Amino acid sequence: MLDLVIARRLGSRFSNVAGVYMYGLNHDGEVTIDVTGDPTESSRLLDMIGRDALDELYHRVSDSDLEVQAIEETVIPNVRAAGVSFRVDDSPLFTWVILGVLEDEELKVPGALNTSEFSFTTTLDRFVDAIDIIRDVTQLILFNKVSLFNAEAESRRSKFSEEEMKASLKHAEAISEVVQLLDNDDAIEAVMRECMELIGEYLDISSAMVVRTRPNRDTMDVAAEWNNRGVISLFDQFRDRKIFSFVRGDKPLVVSSDSETPPQISKDMAFLAIKALVVLPIHVSNGYGMYACFMDSNPSKVWKVEEVKFLYDASHVLHSVVTKRIQKNSLAGSYASLEAVLDNVGSAIYVRDVESGKPLFMNRILKSTFATELQTGTLDKLFDSAIPVNRGSGIYEIHHIDRNRWYDLHYTYINWVDGRKVSLCAAYDVTDKKTYQRRIEQQACTDFLTGLYNRMCCERDLAMHIDSSKQNGMTGALLYLDLDDFKHINDGLGHQYGDVLLKAISHSLQRIDGIQNTCYRMGGDEFVIIIPPEAYKNFERIVERIRDIFSKPWYLKDADYYCTMSMGIVEFPEAGESVQDLIKKADVAMFEAKKEGKNRIAKYSDKIVISSNRRLDMEKNMRDAITNEFKEFQVYYQPIVDIQQKGNPCIGAEALIRWNSAELGFISPSDFIPLAEYLGLINPIGNNVLKEACREVKYWNEHGHENFKVNVNLSVVQLLQTDIIDIVKETIEETGANPNNLTLEVTESLAINDMDRMKKILSNIKTLGVKIALDDFGTGYSSLNHIREIPFDVIKVDQSFVRDLADDAYSQSFIKMVAELAETIGVNICVEGIETKEQFDALNGMKVKMVQGFYFDRPMTREDFEAKYIG
Repeated sequence: MLDLVIARRLGSRFSNVAGVYMYGLNHDGEVTIDVTGDPTESSRLLDMIGRDALDELYHRVSDSDLEVQAIEETVIPNVRAAGVSFRVDDSPLFTWVILGVLEDEELKVPGALNTSEFSFTTTLDRFVDAIDIIRDVTQLILFNKVSLFNAEAESRRSKFSEEEMKASLKHAEAISEVVQLLDNDDAIEAVMRECMELIGEYLDISSAMVVRTRPNRDTMDVAAEWNNRGVISLFDQFRDRKIFSFVRGDKPLVVSSDSETPPQISKDMAFLAIKALVVLPIHVSNGYGMYACFMDSNPSKVWKVEEVKFLYDASHVLHSVVTKRIQKNSLAGSYASLEAVLDNVGSAIYVRDVESGKPLFMNRILKSTFATELQTGTLDKLFDSAIPVNRGSGIYEIHHIDRNRWYDLHYTYINWVDGRKVSLCAAYDVTDKKTYQRRIEQQACTDFLTGLYNRMCCERDLAMHIDSSKQNGMTGALLYLDLDDFKHINDGLGHQYGDVLLKAISHSLQRIDGIQNTCYRMGGDEFVIIIPPEAYKNFERIVERIRDIFSKPWYLKDADYYCTMSMGIVEFPEAGESVQDLIKKADVAMFEAKKEGKNRIAKYSDKIVISSNRRLDMEKNMRDAITNEFKEFQVYYQPIVDIQQKGNPCIGAEALIRWNSAELGFISPSDFIPLAEYLGLINPIGNNVLKEACREVKYWNEHGHENFKVNVNLSVVQLLQTDIIDIVKETIEETGANPNNLTLEVTESLAINDMDRMKKILSNIKTLGVKIALDDFGTGYSSLNHIREIPFDVIKVDQSFVRDLADDAYSQSFIKMVAELAETIGVNICVEGIETKEQFDALNGMKVKMVQGFYFDRPMTREDFEAKYIG
């Protein structure tokens, strides 16, 4: 909130004028403004004092709610260190650490520094005054910034209660009245008394007073006193009397009615008949100590943080009043120095005589920013145009149309040095803030990663298009896209490449005519596209263009990767007029497309509604079945035969999952496996199948069939688990199965889409002794050359090539070619889906070793398989 550029200029100029070294730290203790002065001198000072000691000083003033300013001696007799902290909303914002090399003769003792070796020197009195001045000036700058920030926030807070506004206004009026005492030329005692009255009436406390102590004496005087109605004045009783215990030292004191208090302070408070007390030191440089004391007799009085903060602010003003009277020639009273400060406050300052309109003061920023207006005499018109008629102090907005710049104008009235009333204008350039606000508003409706509009914007625009379609009797469409197996790319290549893919897809979608401004990212890998009613005539072309985008590979990490999508389509207003209802229906249609095998498009219909309801039922019952120790799931076994041996003996089986739900009955794997993958439940289900199959193959091997093998399918989701290798290893060890008799089947599309990762995973699995089979070969995007890159033991030809094998020359040639290739690279081939004798006979002479299909046997329960093949 504090402008560092202004703070650096202030620090630099102030160091030169006051003869001190200083640096600034933010609320985290990080140095944001380097030490002023000669670098060699400042570094020497820091090293001699000790950076740990300065860190402790920083924490002393920044971590305390009460003590925001402190001056400490250092290990060097004639060097003092001071800390001044500034807070906003009771939280530390910024801290000055100030170092002074003192010229005072009484401090030139052994161990003191030679002041002639330093460019900046001062006296102890001037150092103390300098601390107060830099605090007041910085507070003034910060107050202006906070006022600007609060004004901006105020315009956005619609729920700010009337009571809070009244309290805030009352607080502002009270502190404003206290601040005006700075211009009061009455006797110092009268000014202090008026200050006590303003504070006491605002806080509604019993009494307030300013007491004055003298060095080396145990007496005190009451310099000013105020008492609320009904409270007896104590003024005459405390002239030159024994000092109170609570007006000693230089630290603030806050005592509430429920506070634990030292005995002597309790005794003094009892004498005064008070229950709560705040004492704030007022540091002066004439040998006197002054304290502002605020007292209340209410037995339940507990000081609020806001009240204590108000007292601190008011005491600072009182300190300035006292300092102004005592130090006539201080920096704060120097017009030239004040002008230099105002030249660097970050705002354009303009002071005019109220009656004549004559300019009395303009700082450098105003002269440079509004040079043209000053030359043409239009500056007053520009400022006055922003202030409503008959309105006084306030914050107003100026839009300079010719420059396209925005300014906040802080307008108020003050008394000039000669007593006349003048208007004070402080203009802040807030163009960057305006631009930032517009950018924030845009970001609220935009996906940060892709630049597409987000869900909130989608729902807003969809509602608008629904209304338009109803009013004009037209049709629009909502397309819901979900990327197929995006998680594999995200996990396999890294999230940065997943982000690259999402951005590439987004940019491609935005280039399609008709939907450039109606593409949305709903989150993750889900997108929504609205085809507005006016573009619906191009519906088929738009959908085809989307298909084309996903039919080509994406270049990621120096290689091509395929990522398809599943899409659900719903039309409006025919399918509904509710935004949430339409999005839900499109999502249901999208899942239907994904269930059909992914890379599909499904249009919403009543049939899909039934399917969606069934999907919800399946999801509930599937979760229940998993929780119930997989009792509803069964592992079936389909024999695999060796047709190169006499009699085509069975040499093993493929383990296949089946679900016989107690509520829904027998459910086809094609229905529940895609849902399990979508829900992430395939991992526990698949791991259970692997464990059951390993137990079974161990049983076969121990009962006369030591070479029988079992094949287990690994889902895409399973294989991409980070601990898949540990899962396989632990399953083998737990069941005692022979790893050489376990074959894990992976699909071709998975193996080829992330070649490097698959090679690493499958190679590690093979080190366990497990064999790997390439399943569904011939259905993916790969070339035959890729087979050599992954260490497969078996190639399983997809049954789609077997369907017409008996009389289709292409299918026969394909299987023969794959069999010869497998023989060449030293792997076995298994043909799936053999259902007829004609298909089986067609394999004669093709060097096919293993066959699987209904012609030999259907999948069967464990008991049936053992009865038929194990004996």
